[in-house]
Amino acid sequence: MIKTADAAKGSSGGVGPLLRRERLFSSHLTTWRKERQASLLQALAPKTRGPKSKRDPQAGELQTLRQENQRLTESLRRAEIVIDVQKKVGALLGWPLPTVGSEETR
Repeated sequence: MIKTADAAKGSSGGVGPLLRRERLFSSHLTTWRKERQASLLQALAPKTRGPKSKRDPQAGELQTLRQENQRLTESLRRAEIVIDVQKKVGALLGWPLPTVGSEETR
């Protein structure tokens, strides 16, 4: 109906006979046009589905970084134990420890 009225709007005196034939008032057309415009705007609005996430993305990243830090700290502790044992074994066997900055390679 609105499309017909919009098409008749272009010609002189086209809307009046249409409204009389369909037994409508011009306020009906105005209301329908407003509703059509509102529905078009609503259809174009972005839609979110489901509830909003309460999870903070930074908290997840922080947790991951803490776990990695803990893993690396444990790995460093083990490496220091191995190095300490190697130093003690070398001292017991009488192997000289290389000095820092020496050019010797094994």
